[in-house]
Amino acid sequence: MSNELVEFVLVSITLLGIGIYGLAVKRNALRMLFAVEIIINAANLNLVAFARFLPHSGGQTLALFSIAIAVAEVAVGLSLIIVAYRMYKNVDIADFRSLKG
Repeated sequence: MSNELVEFVLVSITLLGIGIYGLAVKRNALRMLFAVEIIINAANLNLVAFARFLPHSGGQTLALFSIAIAVAEVAVGLSLIIVAYRMYKNVDIADFRSLKG
């Protein structure tokens, strides 16, 4: 049973759609952070899939860098959400309007 590149791209497009839906519809900061992570994982899946089918493309190396950057992004995002929760007792982004400078 061999997986084709098209199957990986279709799964990646599905993940991208779910992530965009999560960003567009949800107002919860934590869910929005999860949606961003889904989008990043869709990109990583594409990088690894193309690296598998195109030799010497360096896609796996880029995917590792992307994963490292995503971990840093999650750490910063979660810390901001925790601080916002301590201030407002809520993680709805509509309540964060007073944070504007």
